Amino acid sequence: MERVRDDMTQFWKTHSQNATLEEMMLDTHAQELTEQELPEILSMLPSLENCRVLELGAGIGRYTRHLLTKAQHVIAVDFMENFVERNRKDNGHYSNATFLQADVTKLEIPQNSIDFIFSNWLLMYLSDEELHSLAEKMLGWLRPGGFFFLESPATIVQMKNNPNQICWLLEKVQRSLNGTDQFKTFQQFLDQKQYTRNGILRYEKMFGAGFVSTGGLSTTKEFVDLLDLKPGEKVLDVGCGIGGGDFYMAKTFGVDVLGLDLSENMVDIALERAAQENMPSVMFEVADATKRIFPESSFDVIYSRDTILHITDKLALFKRFFSWLKPGGRLLISDYCCGEKPWTPAFETYVKQRGYILHTPAEYGEFIRKAGFSEVQAEDKTSQFIQVIEEELQKAKKLKHEFILVSLEGGGKDLKH
Repeated sequence: MERVRDDMTQFWKTHSQNATLEEMMLDTHAQELTEQELPEILSMLPSLENCRVLELGAGIGRYTRHLLTKAQHVIAVDFMENFVERNRKDNGHYSNATFLQADVTKLEIPQNSIDFIFSNWLLMYLSDEELHSLAEKMLGWLRPGGFFFLESPATIVQMKNNPNQICWLLEKVQRSLNGTDQFKTFQQFLDQKQYTRNGILRYEKMFGAGFVSTGGLSTTKEFVDLLDLKPGEKVLDVGCGIGGGDFYMAKTFGVDVLGLDLSENMVDIALERAAQENMPSVMFEVADATKRIFPESSFDVIYSRDTILHITDKLALFKRFFSWLKPGGRLLISDYCCGEKPWTPAFETYVKQRGYILHTPAEYGEFIRKAGFSEVQAEDKTSQFIQVIEEELQKAKKLKHEFILVSLEGGGKDLKH
């Protein structure tokens, strides 16, 4: 490990002689890249007001200045002395700045003393062992409720044609049981029980390439037509699944789509599909829509298919939707609802097992109105979906052996006897 670190030191000594942006980013188009990347990244950050910020891999300070204008104090750390001195020269006039030359793998920071950790193209230079060790340290440095942001932004996808770029915004929270059997988090419940990877692939085989909800492409076309999408509009897909609807909207209408899903398995497969589609206008996030923060008026359309049945406080979520939409923005939701109670014991058991929170269509519509929306239409599509499901049931019978094969490829864990 020390030899690797020595080699890395020599490499950066060679590439930090002049402490320029091009040297730091190892890219002759660094200036153009930065101009496009900065606003994208800054828009993703939580509020830094009254926050103590730790910037790891600060380089010559292309983000330091922006962090300093937003935070109470910024500690800017970099491995290379030349970069640190350039950062100090450019940003040392700020009274809330501390500049530190250090190897992040050996860095010591007081426990629970940092509100926000920002890392810019640093962690890709660390080994898995170093990453695990640093992650544990950072968790200790952060105060409860603090955030860690790691960026590899969409700008790289668009300018470098590299789809394997991901941004992470992680919050330090106390883990607690959520009532879904033995699972510690709802996300864990989704990925280990409700939507295992092989389970998702079986859904896709049933509903068609890219889809995991009833009706697949046909119902997607029908519902999306109601939105009157225009080229260049921004769409948020809440509960995007594996992205089939997002690719359809982007291809057909020329919109930019951000797909959110809490299931890592869903987004993992969506990213695989995105690599095949080669569509930089479609991006995906593993995110909890009840906690995700967007500026007001960020989207023209919010679209959600068969997802919100998992959410307990639907009114609070719809209020978030209302704030995220631009004036005149549109909201389209399809979801599983229920009839009036009492339910049958069998249905009660099923709903509890799946972790659903169901309401009648009328109740759904009322939640949306209370959130601030006007011209709300709540329609019961049960008869249409019964017809679609019957068609899909016939398809399933024909694909029986393929379903078994998909399950066996996953070790047979998803098979029910």
